[in-house]
Amino acid sequence: MDLVSKGDLEALKAYVAWALKSVKGYAIKIVNPGVSEPTWWSKYIGLDLDDQLPEFGITPRDIVRALCKASMELKLPHQIHVHCNRLGFPGNYVSTLKTMDCVSDLYKGGKPIIHITHVQFTGYAGTSWANLASGGEEIAKYLNSHDHVTVDLGQIVFGSILTMTADLPFEFVLFHIMMGKLHGTMTESEVTAGVVPYAYRKNNYVNTVQWCIGLDVALLTKDPWKIVFSTDNPNAGRFTKYPVALSWLVSRKAREEVMAKVNRRGLKHAALPSIDREYTLYDVAIVTRAGPAKIMGLEGRKGHLGIGADADVAIYDLNPKEVDVSRDYKSFVKSFKRAYCTIKSGVVVVKEGKVVEPNVYGATYYVDATKLVDKAVYEGTVKRLKETFSQYYSVSFSNYVIEDRELRNPVKVEVM
Repeated sequence: MDLVSKGDLEALKAYVAWALKSVKGYAIKIVNPGVSEPTWWSKYIGLDLDDQLPEFGITPRDIVRALCKASMELKLPHQIHVHCNRLGFPGNYVSTLKTMDCVSDLYKGGKPIIHITHVQFTGYAGTSWANLASGGEEIAKYLNSHDHVTVDLGQIVFGSILTMTADLPFEFVLFHIMMGKLHGTMTESEVTAGVVPYAYRKNNYVNTVQWCIGLDVALLTKDPWKIVFSTDNPNAGRFTKYPVALSWLVSRKAREEVMAKVNRRGLKHAALPSIDREYTLYDVAIVTRAGPAKIMGLEGRKGHLGIGADADVAIYDLNPKEVDVSRDYKSFVKSFKRAYCTIKSGVVVVKEGKVVEPNVYGATYYVDATKLVDKAVYEGTVKRLKETFSQYYSVSFSNYVIEDRELRNPVKVEVM
């Protein structure tokens, strides 16, 4: 925030390059931009995109735009990954649309430059919990008319879950709604994190609207390459529930069976009951495999079965020529719950639904963009960081850095 307030883009690029290389990160994730610092002092819980941070004289918009510029100039393989402001607040879909649009003028074509994460949680219309409505249709309209942005859903699945996020203000609100338990931490961390147990209920008005929002976005966005399927595990649902949640995309019948059991008033505040679209299995492959690989800048080796791809393959006991998944969605769920065969890096790890090779490990991809930073600026920024660590942190500068030798299988992605 200090570098953003000074408009020092070169130093900001140096800081980002140092951070990614030091902690073995892959992209810039901006969680509730601008909020962590004032949260320490119990201020600005509902900070919006254009609200001022008096301590620095900037707004969350300034932070998003500056980091987007830094990401683009550093040629990071994945665009800025933004958890929008006012997550969990009624009416926050407006903040989401403003966040999407605030970098639109920086887009010059080609790959997208901003990714909005778990958009269901920031897709709320209405002015209060009493009149909450889906803003999914408006978000889909924006996606259909702009190519600089992608999203993942954060689709909720009914049942008990555990919310875990670096957005403590949201957890604070959720805790007061649930009147249950809250665990929060702001110690030895650059974020304000929290954990709250929760349960999504079909008869609950708010939960019904939430269930509709993710599906509204997914089914009304014409291009599946702009959508990544997710439940924001574990916040909206466990990843083991993906087969059930995906069935709602491929089968209107599956959705109707759920809609018959949810809160009727909640359904009236969403577009979902009037949507006929059903995903094809190709669409499913895009939103769960090919799309995420492309968005992450890994399309050369992930998300396809062509020459040069890593041999990561999941095989399901489902013949689409014999089974109409739209009508027989239960066969789809059954097949996707237990892969017939899973191949990881060319090694068969699951065969006929059983794990046969547990000792196969993936890789840690990290980005080294230091060659795109002026050497003098980089050295000056690192020197300043060392002084900052000794002044403010309980973690030493040397202990903060993760070395390649500490990782099982590091893969450096060098940009230049």
